[in-house]
Amino acid sequence: MENMPTNPSDQASQSPLPEIGPSKEERTLTMICHLLPLTGCLFPAIPVLNIVAPLVLWLIKKDTLPFLNEQGKEVLNFQITLSIVFFACLLTFWLIIPIAIAFVAGIAGIVFMIIAAIQVNDGKGYRYPCTLRLIK
Repeated sequence: MENMPTNPSDQASQSPLPEIGPSKEERTLTMICHLLPLTGCLFPAIPVLNIVAPLVLWLIKKDTLPFLNEQGKEVLNFQITLSIVFFACLLTFWLIIPIAIAFVAGIAGIVFMIIAAIQVNDGKGYRYPCTLRLIK
């Protein structure tokens, strides 16, 4: 009886709690999915790499990792939206305003991807602002 804790809260603090939410592996892969579109910046010769890279990871793991399935759709929707904006700006490149819009959209896209990666690494879902929800 001497080894037994007298306070019930001491007992609760000694037993490990089960992990709630996505596993560490799932959070890591989801974070990678959010950061994969940055490979499009590294390899500009492949213009659709910002969509293809997260699409491949999402297609491989969507059935086994529900958190990655949800966030992978979010990444793809955001990247498709950004691509539409960039394409529209490319069609009207002779105007000054589309150049400014493309620049602001590019910076905002990078910032939102980093914020999303941090959020999902903490186990929280992230929804990109101003995104067309094409993949449901």
